[in-house]
Amino acid sequence: MRLSIVIPTLQEAGGIVAALSALQALRADGHEVIVVDGGSDDVTLTLARPWVDIALTTGSGRARQMNAGARTAHGNVLLFLHADSTLPNSAVMAIAAAMARGARWGRFDVTIRGQPRILRVVAAMMNLRSRVSGIATGDQGIFVESALFATVGGFPELPLMEDIALSKILKLAAGRPACLAPRIVTSGRRWEKRGPWTTIVEMWRLRAAYALGADPNELARRYGR
Repeated sequence: MRLSIVIPTLQEAGGIVAALSALQALRADGHEVIVVDGGSDDVTLTLARPWVDIALTTGSGRARQMNAGARTAHGNVLLFLHADSTLPNSAVMAIAAAMARGARWGRFDVTIRGQPRILRVVAAMMNLRSRVSGIATGDQGIFVESALFATVGGFPELPLMEDIALSKILKLAAGRPACLAPRIVTSGRRWEKRGPWTTIVEMWRLRAAYALGADPNELARRYGR
């Protein structure tokens, strides 16, 4: 198994080197790291280039960025990782074991790094909801066979909820995801910026509106993406 780790970025100059340095052991083992920038006006891409195998620039939109990265990938498994997230040390072994058991896609459990204690509850609820629903979020590090990803057409290029949309497509095409217990650690910055309770309520409102058929463009405007 060769992983292609696809990381969409936007204005990540402050943390991109630390994020990518954590992946260098995987590169040394033959896996691939791809950064796809969505039009940063800082030095994100300049800082990233020495640490990656492929660096691209696309138009804005996380789904568009991830699809562009997937098209350039050489690995037989794609792993979509947020720029503010860190993989568990056992990530490769856990994915390989899941796929040996027949899984074709999946995600990790997540821990949210931050001061508010409520973030522990948020992470626990995210993990539980995902196991029950079979829907993965981008914070959980979605991985998928490259061939399957190409067959389903990649991420629907929505301005928001692209991870949920892809999960629904993959469930229909290949069954429920492998829900891996090793934890990705992701930043709690969006909860800390807006306030944890405000962010929790807003995200649930957006999810409910999306499930009821609301326009993703309007939801993205409300979310500020």
